[in-house]
Amino acid sequence: MFCSVFLLLWTASFLYASFYYSYMPKAVYSTPVHYHYRTDCESSAFLCSYPMANISLLRNGKNQAMTSGQAYQISLELEMPDSPANQELGMFMVRMTCYSREGRKVASSARSARQLLSTGSSRFTMLRYRSGMLTTMKTLLFLPAFLTGAAEQKQLLDVLIFSDYTDNPYAPSTTAIIEILSNKVQIYSAHLYIHAHFTGIRYLLFTFPLTSALVGVSSNFIFLSMLLVFSYMRLLLGVAGIPQQHRTDRGTSEERRDMDNSQQENDKDGSAETKYLSDSSVLLDPLQNPTNLSHWSETDASEQD
Repeated sequence: MFCSVFLLLWTASFLYASFYYSYMPKAVYSTPVHYHYRTDCESSAFLCSYPMANISLLRNGKNQAMTSGQAYQISLELEMPDSPANQELGMFMVRMTCYSREGRKVASSARSARQLLSTGSSRFTMLRYRSGMLTTMKTLLFLPAFLTGAAEQKQLLDVLIFSDYTDNPYAPSTTAIIEILSNKVQIYSAHLYIHAHFTGIRYLLFTFPLTSALVGVSSNFIFLSMLLVFSYMRLLLGVAGIPQQHRTDRGTSEERRDMDNSQQENDKDGSAETKYLSDSSVLLDPLQNPTNLSHWSETDASEQD
């Protein structure tokens, strides 16, 4: 009994885990963005071209990072130094273009952003003003951290590129090109983040994983238990009905055998009676036929002569 319950519980858990991992897409996908630009110009004050990066939207180079039919939020995180050049930069544009495996353009988006001089996240941001005295006081306050490398004078800028992006199932995105439309921007590093925006059952499975797992495993366990009980009852009813059916079949076969024997006996009696009648008719024919009697009398007379 314990082994049966353990097997049912293990099967229910396996079915729920299989459903969860096949139905639920990855919640977050991130990849580093490495920018490159042209260096064939003689200018040293700004870049020769806009910074551009070509990234892959495939997990491990094989699987799609985005599931078809699922809505995603795509954002770009820029780590920028707190330099005078970036402070004077102001607003700039970030453009992302997605391409399919065949090289066709799937989607394109451009967002404007302004630098944040304090850590923050916003689609549109304003350049915040800090006086020279405040900058000096902050530098003196965090001077030990700056000297030891525990802290840096930098800002994190989060640019929301797509707020509700759904991949095309007939032409899924495999690569993307991200451009920063400014040749004076200075960047430490950049990361692309793709967050799944769950709704409905996926929202419940992701937000309440333990409760969903408990309900799913319990439902599977109850269903498998009922299926096992019904199968066992059907097996018992089938075994109990076999002797009765065997007796019925046996009685039917005996009745058929008796009927066949009676039919054979009747056939034998009928054939014997028919034979007897035919023999009697042969014996009576010479006596009942006048022609035959005259023939026998003439034969006897000739024998007497």
